[in-house]
Order: sequence, then C-alpha cells, then structure tokens
Amino acid sequence: MRAALDRLYAVALWLSAACLVSIALLVGAQLGGRLIDGSLRLLGAEPVGIVILSLAELSGSLLAAASFLALAGTLKAGAHIRITMLMQVLPPRLRYGLELWTFGAAAMFSGYIAWQLATFAYVSFQYDEVSPGVVRFPLAIPQTAMALGAIILTIALIDEFLTVRRTGGPSFQANEDAITLGKAE
Repeated sequence: MRAALDRLYAVALWLSAACLVSIALLVGAQLGGRLIDGSLRLLGAEPVGIVILSLAELSGSLLAAASFLALAGTLKAGAHIRITMLMQVLPPRLRYGLELWTFGAAAMFSGYIAWQLATFAYVSFQYDEVSPGVVRFPLAIPQTAMALGAIILTIALIDEFLTVRRTGGPSFQANEDAITLGKAE
C-alpha cells in the first residue's frame, strides 16, 4: 500500500510538472513568434503572424491544474507552510494531539473541497461549458484536474493522520527538521 501511495503522489507531481512545462512551451512559442515577426518587420518583410490563440485561458487552466496536482507531493515532502516554531516548543504529547487534530481537520476540509470541485466539474461536463477564449475547450478538463489534485491531497492528509497515529509524527518530519531554523547541525 505504501508503494502505491508514494507512486500516486509522484505521478501527481509529474503531471503538475508537465502542466508547467506546457505553459513554458506555449509562452515560449508565443515569444518566439513575436521575435520572428519583429525581425521580419525590421528586415522590411511581411510578418508571419505566429500567435498562440487563447494563451491566457490555456495557461490559466494549466496553472490551476498544476497547483492542485502538486499539493499532495509537496505535503509529503514537508514543503507546505506549517507552524514549526510552535510545534518545536510544544511538549511531545501536546504536539502529537495537535498533529492529529490538524491532519484530521485538514483532511475533512480537503475532502469537502474535493467533493465540491468534482461536482463543479461534473456540472460543467453536463452543460458542455467551454472556455471563453478564441480556442474553446471544455472547462470540465481543468476542473477535473483540480478535483483530482484535491482528492489526492485528501488521501495524503489521511495518510499523514494515520502515520502520526502509528509513529507519533508525520512522515516528512526529517525533511522539515532539515530546513527548519534552529535544527541546524
């Protein structure tokens, strides 16, 4: 089970990275097109007119998907912002209780968000909602990616809750300690 969960978090991070690379490629192509057109104008030639239509809508959707898909992987890496200064000064028993409470509450909130995002994507799919740009694409696609990211985050939060319950601390404690001030060698 552990290997399957770790693979799920890794796949979500790779999908997130693919979304970011896609944004970079689209923006790079747009920039390249403008440079080519500008150079042609300087040479007195007719510009080719290379344009990525609906770049803002495509990039925005890819960024939303990338952000949500990266949530679980960054949590498991210990890269989310936490109140480590408070956690360091708490007695172990109180810290344990606070860790359980925060992961449990976060899992419930994340589950609710995942449910709402999935419902939102389903409604967009039912009504064939499309993006407002020149290049129209189904809004259910980026909404589904966001819902999937929230579902995977919920799984990761439940995973951390169970890890704290079993071991007394989160799985990313060593990573967090390595970057926390005051825990330096």
